[in-house]
Amino acid sequence: MDLLQRTVDRKISVSGIGLHSGKQVNMTIMPAPADAGITFVRSDLENHPEIKANIENVHSTELATTLSANGCRISTIEHLMAAFFGLGVNNAVVEVDSPEVPIMDGSADPFVNLLKQAGIRVLDEINKVVVVTEPICVTDGDKVIRLEPSDGFKISCTIDFEHPLLSNQSFCMDFSDEAFMNEIGPARTFGFLKDVTMLQANGLAKGASLDNAIAIDEDCVLNPDGLRYENEFVRHKILDCIGDLSLLGYPVIGHFIAHKSGHALHHRLVTQLMAQPSAWRLAEATEFADISSPDWNFSPLSALHAAA
Repeated sequence: MDLLQRTVDRKISVSGIGLHSGKQVNMTIMPAPADAGITFVRSDLENHPEIKANIENVHSTELATTLSANGCRISTIEHLMAAFFGLGVNNAVVEVDSPEVPIMDGSADPFVNLLKQAGIRVLDEINKVVVVTEPICVTDGDKVIRLEPSDGFKISCTIDFEHPLLSNQSFCMDFSDEAFMNEIGPARTFGFLKDVTMLQANGLAKGASLDNAIAIDEDCVLNPDGLRYENEFVRHKILDCIGDLSLLGYPVIGHFIAHKSGHALHHRLVTQLMAQPSAWRLAEATEFADISSPDWNFSPLSALHAAA
């Protein structure tokens, strides 16, 4: 658990394809002060309207997580948000000249590398954390998500599609920056070939390709290079969970348990948690921070540059 808040050390830009538009998207990430949170700015629109990355601004959870505010929207934010959360970046401004974040390679890894190149600046304000104090659960048929009290942030996830490659796949992790970067960040989004064909016929997924997603037909992976992990599919579901949970605006102390989860259920869980005050409390990270963390001896006027 990081003791102090973080932002990026310098402005950095990247370009990529929009998953649904198929058009080039230009994105710039800039530093922000403590307690500012993550703010998206639509640089392609008049007056550059802002959208705060929080649960109140969730507009849609169909196919991706979409935020909306001030008459505009920004979609497919979950991989970038997971990268921010994974590296402990609480504060940043993200300028995008499109209604969607670039899909990159379909994982959070390119965003993690981008943040490393920008450098991570540790600020002088203490982090606050959401501590889960009693179990909370949401269901949708056989889909179930729970948050339970824990001594740290833990995630357990199971997927079970009617497909030989995605049947009853599970993964558990104790969250840390290193675990996220090594075990979760590189896991790519995936889709069935028949679904992509249908989406493209309806004007969606125009940018989808084997360069930014794992494509699956009736019995195999179509990507020539195969999978990055044997269980890459469930790892990517955890990536989506982290991205959606990050909209709480704080790190979490609790055990997230998901069975056949998705964006809609993630949002319902977070919304229900916030609406049930007895199930959580806001605490300072000093209760949980590792005293061996560099944050304890870090000058807030310096920048931490991770190796790219």
